[in-house]
Amino acid sequence: MMLTAYDPFAATSAAFRALDQLTGRAGSATARPLSGMPMDAYRVGDNFVAHFDLPGVDPGSIDLSIEGNTLTISAERSVPQLEGAEWTVAERPFGSYTRQLVLGRSLDTDRLDASYHDGVLTVSIPVAEKAKARKITVTRADAPAAVEARTIEGEHAGSEQRAVES
Repeated sequence: MMLTAYDPFAATSAAFRALDQLTGRAGSATARPLSGMPMDAYRVGDNFVAHFDLPGVDPGSIDLSIEGNTLTISAERSVPQLEGAEWTVAERPFGSYTRQLVLGRSLDTDRLDASYHDGVLTVSIPVAEKAKARKITVTRADAPAAVEARTIEGEHAGSEQRAVES
């Protein structure tokens, strides 16, 4: 498996939607904090690629970090500060986005590449060389190969018995 998605705010978002339904605020005209970061992910050739929708986000606010095999993506969309404005409708979300992905060990996170264009963050991670499929050549031997038995310590299995017999 290349990826496990984790949304740390999924339960919170569901709770806010339920609260809005109970209080009759569903579809209200008030902007709310962001609740998710939609993603598409796929493998193409020797790369794992993920696209994240981050509309209206300042590219300077995007932060990617890797700890172990967990990729964390954070971004900020600010509330417009307009002096003297009387808001009639404010439906566009604002606040912080955060998304974590647990990456498979077969990805080379040291070579991760990220770009942001037209509100979409694209992350590309190559598959590690050791994880790529490869062909193994089998050679023909004229006689069966001898295999020596060794203990965990690396000694020949028969050497202990010979020492005891001496």
